[in-house]
Amino acid sequence: MFSICTVVLGIILSFVPWLDYIIFRELRLWNGSLSYSYWQKPGVVRLTKVYIFNVTNPHAFIENGEKPKLAEVGPFVYREDMEKVNIKFHDNDTVTFQHKKILRFVPEMSVDKTQKLLVPNIPLLTVTSFSPNLAGFVFNLLVTGLAITYKERAKPFVHVTAEELVFGYNDPLVTLAHYFYPKGKRPNSQMGLLLARNGTLDEVSTIYSGEKMDRFGYLDKVNGLDHLPHWRDRPCNDIRASEGSFFPPRAVTKSDMVYVYDKDLCRILPLQYRNDIYKDGIKAGLYTPPSSTFECARLNPDNRCYCEGEECPPRGLQNISPCQYNAPVYLSYPHFYDADPTLLEPFEGLKPDKKRHETYFYIQDKIGVPLEGFVRVQMNLKVNRAPNIKVNNIHKFPDIMFPVMWIEEGIHEVTPSIWRWIFLATTVGPIAAPLICYSMIIIGLTILITIFVKAYKNFVIGQNSIEIMELGKETLRRGSTLIINGSHKLIHKDNVYQPLNQSDPSQSEEKLHELKFVTRSECMDKSGDENNDVKSGFVKSNFFNPERESLINSDNSFILSEHRRCRVFKLPDSYFS
Repeated sequence: MFSICTVVLGIILSFVPWLDYIIFRELRLWNGSLSYSYWQKPGVVRLTKVYIFNVTNPHAFIENGEKPKLAEVGPFVYREDMEKVNIKFHDNDTVTFQHKKILRFVPEMSVDKTQKLLVPNIPLLTVTSFSPNLAGFVFNLLVTGLAITYKERAKPFVHVTAEELVFGYNDPLVTLAHYFYPKGKRPNSQMGLLLARNGTLDEVSTIYSGEKMDRFGYLDKVNGLDHLPHWRDRPCNDIRASEGSFFPPRAVTKSDMVYVYDKDLCRILPLQYRNDIYKDGIKAGLYTPPSSTFECARLNPDNRCYCEGEECPPRGLQNISPCQYNAPVYLSYPHFYDADPTLLEPFEGLKPDKKRHETYFYIQDKIGVPLEGFVRVQMNLKVNRAPNIKVNNIHKFPDIMFPVMWIEEGIHEVTPSIWRWIFLATTVGPIAAPLICYSMIIIGLTILITIFVKAYKNFVIGQNSIEIMELGKETLRRGSTLIINGSHKLIHKDNVYQPLNQSDPSQSEEKLHELKFVTRSECMDKSGDENNDVKSGFVKSNFFNPERESLINSDNSFILSEHRRCRVFKLPDSYFS
């Protein structure tokens, strides 16, 4: 039964994707699955690297119209301790949560964060960029008052540290906007490009937990909305993208495209499968953004909905002002990589490099877990010349797309425990599963064959044993009829026959002699010594030495048992004379 069950189970398992069932069960998000602990508190080393463009010739740029010389300073490295909080599972295959992020500076991987850097004055240039559309005297009055009260904050460039630029510094214009802007559009009380990334984020995300793997990890809603509120039309307001922890497995979707969403991107970012690579012994797919991601709207109409109410930017730029309190901030790849060459011409010091500046992900195709990935984007300030504001020569600041800084965030590798789980599921499992199935079939068949062979042998040997026993009995039966030449007696079990007439020996072969019937009782009256002598002589003449002793000492029951009624006939001695 064991062997039969083993064979049947092996055959069934060889046709059933039982390994996929186990993997997807543990991959699906539910309180207790393997993936839940990884997702809830990843434990991976997630780094955010900040590179700031330091302007080394501000006076020559403003006064003499020279190209701004930019010196990249960095990295300023922050370790991101992230976990999901306020988690709630729903019956419709979704789970709601909030991100809690704490960025901690890593000095051993960074340059000196206390050094002063010269960067564009984002709040001031944001305000002056709106001046051509409004009354010039209002802005002149505002900037003049600012120059008297906050002299350093009224200049087109400001000296700040990396920490201040990233996580906030006090600025009078930002403080003013914080108090007077409508509540829904009110900026933070400080000026910081990544200020809103520290602590528990206000954004509430709802993602699919994996009941259907073709949408696993994708967003269902953000703050209760099934679209991004910053854009009116699709596909710009689409939120069907991953928040970065899981992606729908390519083995399930059969699609070469996945999407990732980050609040700072103000959009979903497409990633296209390029080729297979191996990361730490695990097969994965290389994904990078397609060339059409930041393509101009003329060549990629899908990007036209990002240009609401204004002229669409050239290739390589993405307007994200709706996510930056309407500040004219644009997104691009670092150093204007894969962008229109005209964006590079006004500057010195920008050197696009695919290896350093391209966004990429290594995603395991079978389970959709990223093994490595970095999002690399640059924040640029679009400055419109303000000819009416002559304070601090602001009117000389030309129309330009000015780079401020670029950031790289992502993971270089997963933790050893996660790696072991992925390696078992994607590398060992596909090899071990069929081996287990086929081994069960082979072992079961081997046991069955062994059992049948032994049973057959036992059956054949058993039949032969019966035949041998029957043959032995037949031999004993035949041997029980004896003619003992020395005593001239014919013995057949208990019967003895004796001739009635004497006859001439010469005629003995031609004549039939009448036999006198002698009963068994008469035979048994013979003396015991005579019987013993007869038996002894018979045994010695008909059996080999090993059997003689035991048969002589026996009671002859093996001879006498066949015929309980014996007849004894005795031939006269003269018959043989």
